[in-house]
Amino acid sequence: MRSPAGLAVPPLLGAVLAVALAAAPASAAPTGTVLTGAVPTGTVHASDVRAPAAAAPAGVRALGAELADAGTGQQLWGRDPGTKRPMGSVTKVMTALVVIEAGNLGRKIRVPASAVSYVASHGASSAGLRAGDVLTARQLLNAMLLPSGCDAAYVLATAYGPGRAVFVAKMNAKARRLGLTKTHFSNFDGLPYPTPWATHSTPANLVALGRAAMALATFRAIVDRRAYHLANRNGHHGYTWWNTNLLLGHAGADGIKTGFTMAAGYCLLFEAHRGTRVLIGVVLHSTATRPSARFTAARRMLNWGFSVLASSPFGRTIKTDRNR
Repeated sequence: MRSPAGLAVPPLLGAVLAVALAAAPASAAPTGTVLTGAVPTGTVHASDVRAPAAAAPAGVRALGAELADAGTGQQLWGRDPGTKRPMGSVTKVMTALVVIEAGNLGRKIRVPASAVSYVASHGASSAGLRAGDVLTARQLLNAMLLPSGCDAAYVLATAYGPGRAVFVAKMNAKARRLGLTKTHFSNFDGLPYPTPWATHSTPANLVALGRAAMALATFRAIVDRRAYHLANRNGHHGYTWWNTNLLLGHAGADGIKTGFTMAAGYCLLFEAHRGTRVLIGVVLHSTATRPSARFTAARRMLNWGFSVLASSPFGRTIKTDRNR
């Protein structure tokens, strides 16, 4: 397991530190290593300046992470933001993006029996869809994004490919158009097949994907819901879908998506706003054993990030750890 890494420097503090470092003796620690306590925790770009551990969000143990300004995409802090990792059901953000951009969200789609057997055979997260029910694409988006229904993702991919293989090809084509050069989708829901690492991305790429998705009003409205109730009507059963993102209602959060597989650990792509400022971030493999760790990590990152922005006369700070 990699040692924790990560650091950000408010521009004003950075300027002060730069002057101090210029006067430092030759025996001082090299600027290419970030020091927190006595343990080297990562390398920085030559233009970056060393800062104490307090300048980074404390207690974030995720293997990969990034926090950025949602409006500009400017990174505030990151840990291995360019390292490829599986992300579980965070994959469904791209599935939703492809469907929403295709349009016709009022189209009615019948749930095939194969969607029900699919989640059963994989032991996958489910929206509890019933075979034969007819739902709109918009309703299926709620079923996919809130309870992380792999059955809903299956139905949408089948309908919007048309065919699941074609749909996955569209996901990868969209990733290329967005410049997500370190992202690949082998399926539409993030399940670990054909291998646990076949579908992968990086923290930096996922932040970019989150920004693209949150630019769509339909997507924003769905991921900000804690629950969605669909009454029993002619053509379908009644459903109530609860959002797996327990960060909602805390720290100003208004999205986005959870994820988990054994290889990915517990993941979270998130966004939050306080006043006029909006931050977006991600944690990959917060732990493999505690689901709540991802929400704790996100809160710590957000509290740190908003504090940095509030104290910075320039309104933002810049930092990158390791490879982007």
